[in-house]
Amino acid sequence: MVRVRFAPSPTGELHVGGLRTALFNWLFARKNGGKFILRIEDTDLERSDEAYERSIMEAMRWCGLEWDEGPDKGGLYGPYRQSERVKLGLYSAHARRLVEMGKAYYVVYDRDDKEKELFATEEYPEDHILRDHPVTVKFKVPKEGETRFNDLLKGELVFENNTLEDFVIMKSNGFPTYNFAVVIDDHLMEITHVFRGEDHISNTPKQLLIYEAFGWEPPVFLHLPLILGPDRAPLSKRHGGSTVEYFRNHGYLNSALINYLSLLGWSVGEEEVFGLDEALSSFEISKISNKNVIFDHKKLEWINGKHLRSKSAAEILKALEEWLEYVGNSYLLESVRKDREYSLRVVSICKEKVNTLEQLADFSMPFFVELDPDSFDGEYKEKYLSNPKASEVIAHSMEMFKKLDDWSVEGVEVVVREIPSKAGTPKKFAFQLLRGAVTGRLVTPGLFETISVLGPERTLKRLELVRKMVEE
Repeated sequence: MVRVRFAPSPTGELHVGGLRTALFNWLFARKNGGKFILRIEDTDLERSDEAYERSIMEAMRWCGLEWDEGPDKGGLYGPYRQSERVKLGLYSAHARRLVEMGKAYYVVYDRDDKEKELFATEEYPEDHILRDHPVTVKFKVPKEGETRFNDLLKGELVFENNTLEDFVIMKSNGFPTYNFAVVIDDHLMEITHVFRGEDHISNTPKQLLIYEAFGWEPPVFLHLPLILGPDRAPLSKRHGGSTVEYFRNHGYLNSALINYLSLLGWSVGEEEVFGLDEALSSFEISKISNKNVIFDHKKLEWINGKHLRSKSAAEILKALEEWLEYVGNSYLLESVRKDREYSLRVVSICKEKVNTLEQLADFSMPFFVELDPDSFDGEYKEKYLSNPKASEVIAHSMEMFKKLDDWSVEGVEVVVREIPSKAGTPKKFAFQLLRGAVTGRLVTPGLFETISVLGPERTLKRLELVRKMVEE
């Protein structure tokens, strides 16, 4: 059976590169009827944090990447946190075996200068340990021959052993190094395929030497191309956001993020907008590109807009409510929930103009808050309210709207189109003055639709506010 794993280190929020690695592992497991394992590699004592572990797991679940075995689920191959495996002595026991086989040795360090090696030995240096000397275990690299493996994406890769130095496999604090722990864990968990970023290629020969020392069959490797920023450096927060948490906080949909990451380094055909089910049905290793890819925030936003507008108003409203609750915007959330029918109408006229839930929240804000003189854009006040014709336009608008019985979009349009001629002003000026009067902004959904949705009470109340502002 295919068994793959995603093994993040809980030292920060889940990077989108890590999410893509998890995605490709998940797709491969599901496509082949295998198991997807989550393993937490928390041996970095100074930087590992349980809060990051929870955040990583929540981010994966938010994206629909559920695992079959893991820290919270257990399984036949646990525990699934390396720190817990350290307590069981799994790594130290295997390190001792290597020493006994003559394939590793102890290194004793100076007590005062922990970087200074005193001597190496294959005998357990108990006396020095009792006298507080730091002691590590180093793997003995064969000085002749070569280490080669066939990468599913890059083909055969060859490394000369004489280019590698002996390396530490157990640190003086009793914790394993990455290259040692990953081999022990992957072997004991019966991992069949290892999909990871190509920045791990340099680690692979060391790991293969450990497999060889134990006489174990290594898994099949596939090293994914890296995700880069526009400057072709590895994607980081200086490029404008690089974690799942960042995009979730900024109102991106999980389906859009997964969609976009599927496109990075993977040819899925002509269709660019699709869901996780479609990604699964078309996933093939042969379609994965061997080239590094550039993360395009604008392309992601465009895809997110496509996903957003493919939903019904009710679905978008539900997503907006969930997002407002997630980011802690209780004020707007309460306003949105106050009148569901009204909120659905607001979402319906706003969705075509936005690409993210954050943009939707901002764009729809004027529909849900009470306006006051400070709510109005400075440009609107300067360009429109200061115009001598403003009071006349507002007065005619109030008079006509008070008589209006039909507040449908069509009914509102009839009235609004009469106002410029009544007030003796250009149409553009009158329309923009009205737009700003009822929303406080110059960029809104369609004017007729906006006034229709706001309805008589809100519209007249806001026109009255603007009338007073003009008179002052």
